[in-house]
Amino acid sequence: MTEPAPIPGLRGRFTIPSLAFGGILMAVMQTVVVPLLPDLPRLTGASAGTVSWTVTATLLAGAVLTPVLGRAGDMYGKKRVLISALALMTVGSVMCAVSSDITVIITARALQGAAAAVVPLSISILRDELAPERRGSAVAMMSSTVGIGAALGLPLAALVIQYADWHVMFWLTSALGALGVAAVAWAVRESPVREPGRFDVVGTLGLAAGLVCLLLGVSQGGQWGWTSGRVLVLFLGAVVVLALWSWHQLRAKAPLVDLRLAARPRVGLPHVTALLTGFAFYANTLVTAQLVQAPKATGYGLELSIVATGLCLLPGGITMLLFSPVSARISEARGPRVTLALGAAVIACGYAVRIADSRDLWMIIAGATVVSTGTTLAYSALPTLILRAVPAEQTASANGVNVLMRTIGQATSSAAVAAILVHHTSEVGGAQVATLHGYLLTFTMAGAIALVACAAALVIPRDAAVAEPQRQARRRAPAVAPERTEKGA
Repeated sequence: MTEPAPIPGLRGRFTIPSLAFGGILMAVMQTVVVPLLPDLPRLTGASAGTVSWTVTATLLAGAVLTPVLGRAGDMYGKKRVLISALALMTVGSVMCAVSSDITVIITARALQGAAAAVVPLSISILRDELAPERRGSAVAMMSSTVGIGAALGLPLAALVIQYADWHVMFWLTSALGALGVAAVAWAVRESPVREPGRFDVVGTLGLAAGLVCLLLGVSQGGQWGWTSGRVLVLFLGAVVVLALWSWHQLRAKAPLVDLRLAARPRVGLPHVTALLTGFAFYANTLVTAQLVQAPKATGYGLELSIVATGLCLLPGGITMLLFSPVSARISEARGPRVTLALGAAVIACGYAVRIADSRDLWMIIAGATVVSTGTTLAYSALPTLILRAVPAEQTASANGVNVLMRTIGQATSSAAVAAILVHHTSEVGGAQVATLHGYLLTFTMAGAIALVACAAALVIPRDAAVAEPQRQARRRAPAVAPERTEKGA
């Protein structure tokens, strides 16, 4: 692939900021509904179980659409598909702004799930459009937008909800979404890199069915019962459908997901590490919010407001912004697999801080921020590993699969955290509240998973870009040693 020509003028300067803005918007859209969840049953007249689908629908739609839109971007144009994903996200926000009907809101949140493809599509555009010396830092920044947006979304939504009608929040995100669409349309150039072929409709439907069965079972298992008939049927259906889907993908001329490519260690192991890292990272966000809002009568809770809770997570978002260029420098010097392993180890250290002290606010913030720092290093390295291991024409679909694995990890983390906390509760003020021991078990579980992710990262085959200079240095070393010995003699 020839080195891309830079985009001329003012548009070129705004290419990276426009893509990063889209990534932040995606993460904000995923988190803004969280502060609303306790009040939505009253505001919409729906049950708490029905309201939970405002989160589940986004998760399911994002998981299904991320690899599908990534493949479509490789075939039909990454900018075109990226604008479509941002537009669907914005339309969903407008629907939430104009309606209080829970059915409309759930449908709108499913549309917003399309935004999950924004980051892998943007990373693929950066690979096609940027010179190699600029690519690493830009990809690291793009990966960090997920955490930055999540850290900004919670306090933003809490402030709006506290001081204005909840529909105002969605009008605000609608305006930001429209701005994101306009920015990408103006500042981003369509990539000429394409992979020809016919779109795999059968593969798309099979993947959608399998993922819906899997993630629906994982996300609803705690509510429906892990041994209930519905959950067992969903898991059995996921196994059967995904097995048939894999058989089809291996025989298709133009598969939705190239499973042979994904089975290579330099591609498959980063996918496994993405799942484990997603699991470890997501527990931090889930548990921190619940812990600091717990009643003071528990002996550990701080009884913070939703706004204060969001502000506790804000330092983690700022840290992700600051450490994304550091991640790029480490990857350039030592290779992205080292950065990935280091990030997972830092996540484990963050949970060690949480285990050591989860009563003092400053220690809670410190531990959560350390976890966010490790997540920045890990998430920034993952797309770089994928970029170096797959052909240019498969970048978007391969990164889409990597983001899908993160999503599965996060869904599994949510289910595991809920299972632990439900089984470790005590009665406080007439209500069942999770115990400190339950939170500590959650931190231990997440830290252990982070260590497994670190081990998985270390067995990823070394990147040729780093390994080859080191091999050359070792070959030159024996030739120098005898000369020094002779002079010494």
